[in-house]
Amino acid sequence: MGLINFVKEAGEKLFHRGGDDKAAAAAAPAAAPTQADVAALNQQAGDAIEHYVQQLGLQVQNLQVTFDGATSTATVAGQAPDQATKEKVLLACGNVQHVAAVTDQLTVAGAPQAAASPEQQPAQFHTVASGDNLSKISAKYYGSANDYMRIFEANKPMLSDPNKIYPGQVLRIPAKA
Repeated sequence: MGLINFVKEAGEKLFHRGGDDKAAAAAAPAAAPTQADVAALNQQAGDAIEHYVQQLGLQVQNLQVTFDGATSTATVAGQAPDQATKEKVLLACGNVQHVAAVTDQLTVAGAPQAAASPEQQPAQFHTVASGDNLSKISAKYYGSANDYMRIFEANKPMLSDPNKIYPGQVLRIPAKA
């Protein structure tokens, strides 16, 4: 369990936060939102993130995602079938616009294995910077630009094309074989 930080302004646009849309702002009530309004918005955001994870086909038993708009933190709970799925779920939740951090309350099914394969070992995370591409990132972590497909495969289904990464996105970097 832990907290993973993300770039709040980067990521999938799953829900609207005030100020971005002039029409929504004009229609908004002049009074400050009530606690019930805030709770409803947080619930909608948590549900949107949870639905996004399910759409990606990441299977987690008893998946629950909550969102706290005051801290821009998503909390993810449930049981992932393996370490790689757990990490993908955390990244899917964090690579959402307006999410600055993800609190990890996920567990992994089964007992940890002493001699786990590289895919089952905890991965490193890399925040994409302007000018990065998967080859450049691969060279940094593996010593060879040619291993970029390992990073691409490790981030499916969140990545659909190895050329479509963006600054602020956080990627899984699996352990070196």
